[in-house]
Amino acid sequence: MLVFLSIPQLRTLQRRFLQVSILPVALIFLLSCGAGHDSGEYYVLVSANLQVPYWKAAAAGFGNAAAQMKVRADVTGPMSFDPKAERDALDQAVQKKATGILLDVTDAGLLKDGIDKAVAAGIPIITIDSDGPASKRLFFIGTNNYQVGFTGGQRLAQELKNRGSVVVFTMPDQPNLQDRLRGYKDALAKTPEIKIQRVVDIQGDPRIAFDTTTEIIGKERDKVDAFVCLEAQSGKEVAGVLDSYHVTGKVVMAMDTDPETLDGIKKGVIAATIAQKPYTMAFVGMQMLDNLYHHKPSSLETDWSKDSYSPIPSFVDTGSALIDKSNVESFIQAGQNLSPPK
Repeated sequence: MLVFLSIPQLRTLQRRFLQVSILPVALIFLLSCGAGHDSGEYYVLVSANLQVPYWKAAAAGFGNAAAQMKVRADVTGPMSFDPKAERDALDQAVQKKATGILLDVTDAGLLKDGIDKAVAAGIPIITIDSDGPASKRLFFIGTNNYQVGFTGGQRLAQELKNRGSVVVFTMPDQPNLQDRLRGYKDALAKTPEIKIQRVVDIQGDPRIAFDTTTEIIGKERDKVDAFVCLEAQSGKEVAGVLDSYHVTGKVVMAMDTDPETLDGIKKGVIAATIAQKPYTMAFVGMQMLDNLYHHKPSSLETDWSKDSYSPIPSFVDTGSALIDKSNVESFIQAGQNLSPPK
């Protein structure tokens, strides 16, 4: 099922999930649109699994930026993880002649043709959160996912005291999760006594993480020392199993900052998580799509990454931060103190 959220709905999400970012000076100049906005401008954010807090935050950022510029915007995609439904949502946005599209690439191979057709039709596509570099998308806005994995791997080695057996939960078709796993592996290469014993594809279904952890606790409790969760949904499931069975001494590395994950850190069940900035990704992405409309590059199909004088970037890193027991309360408090911008 595909879902379209209206601007009033996006504004509601804005108030609930508002985050604040400070943009580099260079980016502010890049985003300066100068001219007034066209009432015919129509922008679309396409993603999968819109029900999760991460994408609600992104929807809030997208809607807030659109509201500030007084342009039309939609957020669309399936309410559960479904790359094929996301592909259909992308095709529908193209059929509606969107002015520009922000796209979360859940399956790079599956979405490549849709991206390339959109660009050929004159619709700029910017990828956010997860990239599709083999496609004709213009550039990527999001987290340096390799660095996220490397940072997580360093912290995991510290928690395990350089020795232990690890189970990883991921979705191997997603480029961003591939980069995170590569970062973890490179960090752990320095500690050869830490072994990744198993990599589990949760297929977008957090119940797989729950069931797998339950099975491991029942049959292999002493053979697994740590659980690494490369996406947002599995960390809280693993923590829930460990907590319900009163299992201690296991290291859980999570991803993102939904309330259950932060609660797991406060309880000491999750060692750490890494916070991303989905609100910022979508807010900046909306601004940059608008800038592309008002200041069109000479071609949407040029590989600008090879041009030293490119008018657009190759990658905009919106930043990340490791959250653990030492700073989780201040992180939560900062979120509670935010108020919507005027």
